[in-house]
Amino acid sequence: MEFDAVVLAGGGSTRFGGVDKALLVLDGVSLLDRVLTATNAAASTVVVGPERRVCRPVDWTTEDPPGGGPVAGIAAGLEIGRAPTVVLVSCDLPWITADEVTQLVDGVGEHDGFGLLDTDSREQWLAAAYRRTALTDALKRIGDPQNKSVRRLFLGLDLAWSAPSRAGDDVDSWADLDD
Repeated sequence: MEFDAVVLAGGGSTRFGGVDKALLVLDGVSLLDRVLTATNAAASTVVVGPERRVCRPVDWTTEDPPGGGPVAGIAAGLEIGRAPTVVLVSCDLPWITADEVTQLVDGVGEHDGFGLLDTDSREQWLAAAYRRTALTDALKRIGDPQNKSVRRLFLGLDLAWSAPSRAGDDVDSWADLDD
């Protein structure tokens, strides 16, 4: 099934002291490139955040104004691409692979979206595939996306979840890279 990828990579990395989290390296590959490799089968890929050197061609965009949070980034990213399914991933998911991306796309089925659970069984809304129409409708419901909560965006959507896995684990601290 055809899908587009929206990769969120514009956060301030405050828990990393301002270090660009997207460019942190794990096993010789930046976190952003690891996600871009996992989403390589996308019909189109847009990275929401400042342009950087990456492993493959992608489109770039930013929310307007920059710094408006992940929901504003999602809104900006949805402007690029037209596939009916959108794989939405944050750049801090270094253990996601192409197999998990395929699982996400295939798992949508009749749902609005299908996402990964991390190893602690937390729902990872920013590691999921969604029907483009469901995301578009959710954005319309909340209005101005600036500084809106991700939880609020996905409230009311029919979402299904994978079994807990490392692929859903994100990197929120230096210790997460050592696990």
